[in-house]
Amino acid sequence: MSDLRLYNTLSREKETFIPLRPGEARMYSCGPTVYGDPHIGNLRTFLWSDLLRRWLEYRGLRVTQVMNITDVEDKIIRNAAAKGQDIFTYVAPYIDAFHAALAKLRVKPADHYPRATEYIPQMVSLVEQLAARGHTYEVEGSTYFRVSTLEGYGKLSHVEIDTTSDFSRVEADEYEKESARDFVLWKAKKGSEPSWPTTIGEGRPGWHLECSAMAMKLLGETFDIHTGAVDLIFPHHENEIAQSEGATGKPFVRYWVHGEHLNVDQQKMSKSLGNIYSLREIEELEYDPLTLRYALLSVPHRTKLNFTTQSLDDAKSAIARIESFLFRLDGVAASAPHDAAHAHPGDDALIGRFLNDFQEAMDDDLNTAGALGALFTFIRDANIAMDAGRISAGDAAGMKAALDKIDPVLDIFPKRETTLDTEIEALIEARNAARKSRNFAESDRIRDELVARGIILEDGAGGTRWRRK
Repeated sequence: MSDLRLYNTLSREKETFIPLRPGEARMYSCGPTVYGDPHIGNLRTFLWSDLLRRWLEYRGLRVTQVMNITDVEDKIIRNAAAKGQDIFTYVAPYIDAFHAALAKLRVKPADHYPRATEYIPQMVSLVEQLAARGHTYEVEGSTYFRVSTLEGYGKLSHVEIDTTSDFSRVEADEYEKESARDFVLWKAKKGSEPSWPTTIGEGRPGWHLECSAMAMKLLGETFDIHTGAVDLIFPHHENEIAQSEGATGKPFVRYWVHGEHLNVDQQKMSKSLGNIYSLREIEELEYDPLTLRYALLSVPHRTKLNFTTQSLDDAKSAIARIESFLFRLDGVAASAPHDAAHAHPGDDALIGRFLNDFQEAMDDDLNTAGALGALFTFIRDANIAMDAGRISAGDAAGMKAALDKIDPVLDIFPKRETTLDTEIEALIEARNAARKSRNFAESDRIRDELVARGIILEDGAGGTRWRRK
């Protein structure tokens, strides 16, 4: 197998991934700020973190993944106050919605989902470390990071700073202008805002501080991979580096992996355009979560994805093609000769070429377009071989084993239901009996009735298969 090469935002190059500890990879993924349901742009980022984890595991590494949940920040506090709720009550349904969406999209659970409000002592300790190293100052009870004290600030985002200028302070958790500013680490208590009494004063953490404290507590002062969307490079990830390396004097993250934006019909998602979609809204359009998973993974993570209903239709067709191929393989495995003389030497090469091309694509910075291309080339060539009658049951089993090998990576294969209610099962049996006795009028009538009930029948060499519409 070739080396895994990842585009590292820090170096602006594809680099061979070499874990800090042999056989182990530690990664931190920026998770949700829970003031609403996750939209498809968020979900794309979470899916790509999941894909990276799966590929590292495919390559035999033991992965520890941490994904934070930001449950205290400016928007959450404002929205909770507007509803007359405390922040914990306010965020609870959104945290549930986040986990439910990931489960529907087949995202493997991270090893840890730390919530910011659970790590206040670690955040306070980090501020105290920074103060001891001369990186902070206080104004009216709030503690700020002085950007000019850290050599190399801007190395991730390439934002240049003028150390001779006076730096303006930023109190907000987020800011858009790409200029270096001293940022808040600890915010002094204001009015009725949630706050914590600490050795650095009563208040609450700034957004950037949260991720550094949680990441280093759970993964160590230096770890392998940090993932997130490109809009987090500056200021969030730049400030994470500053406060982490300012406190420890050690490199914080070795590989920074960022995913590009998602547009909808060539436009950036925005409330004013009304084009922000949640998973629930996608389902209301009668697309299932697997279709969305395929659509979001079909375009490599460093390429902007233009999301349209056509992309969902294309994904649905692709999944149906995979499903039909799997069904056909099952039929060949059940009915084709088992005699080794029927095996064709070229078919072993077909499997080997497929696995090699799939692995080469994934090793090239998680090139899912190339990986899917390898999959569908394999399906096409295998179908040609089956049409030619040169696939034995053993060949079919080998092909199925190859698909089973890569299935845990993309996880886009449809999972068949195995049970139906007794009435539906009876209709299917009656339809098959009518078909066997060549009573095609009755067979068609029952098929139409099943379609009306949302059950599609497909006949093949291995028998009749059913699936839901």
